[in-house]
Amino acid sequence: MSQRIFIVDDEEHARARLAMLLSDIGEDCPNELVGEAADAAGALQGIVDTHPDIVLMDIQMPGMNGLDLASRLSLEGEGMPAVVFVSAHDDYALDAFEVHALDYLVKPVRAARLQQALRRVALLRGRSSGGSDVEQTRRREHFTVHERDRLLLVPVADVIYLKAELKYVTLRTRTRDYLIEDSLASIEEELDDVFVRVHRNTLVARKSIMGVERGTVGADGDGERGQEAWQVILRDVAERLPISRRQWPVVKALVR
Repeated sequence: MSQRIFIVDDEEHARARLAMLLSDIGEDCPNELVGEAADAAGALQGIVDTHPDIVLMDIQMPGMNGLDLASRLSLEGEGMPAVVFVSAHDDYALDAFEVHALDYLVKPVRAARLQQALRRVALLRGRSSGGSDVEQTRRREHFTVHERDRLLLVPVADVIYLKAELKYVTLRTRTRDYLIEDSLASIEEELDDVFVRVHRNTLVARKSIMGVERGTVGADGDGERGQEAWQVILRDVAERLPISRRQWPVVKALVR
């Protein structure tokens, strides 16, 4: 079933780009662009007139901003569209979810990410009859990282591994490390089809495992310093991660 989309952004080129992306993903994710607005006042009237399923909305706009508009829509109750924010800044992510936004996209938006957001909305709003798919979609799609005075959203798909160290967990992507406060146990329980435990303190993305090799593990490995043990070979990073004896059969099965 095609989803009816309304775009709210004060920049014409931003609206045009979203419209182009919607057209590009139309075959795999059917949608219909039913209207556009450059400000909140125009959006309110347009939403009433067109009855969209989803509003793709910028946050920083003249007059009433996107957060205020989303809050007003949520107060209207049933029949209001789902809100997906599309912003050039990630600073407002926490505020966005507090006004019941169903997703938060950071510009420049990729077609695949937009398609993911539309599918997420469709499933959460009951367009799919597959209960297991709905439950899967409700899982996190990003990790929330607090850095100084900002909040970052790191896509789960970008994570290569997670390692517990003292009170924090280090999250490793292709480009850098982040610190998060989630526990490995909770992440493993929620995302066991995405990550596999290779050691008592390490989860690795299944898709990032290229193979295994024998090597010498350090003091943080499974044994004394200098002991020979199996290690995970990772895509995109040169680092090797030790595999514990307990987890070796699981990892070995993945690389056969």
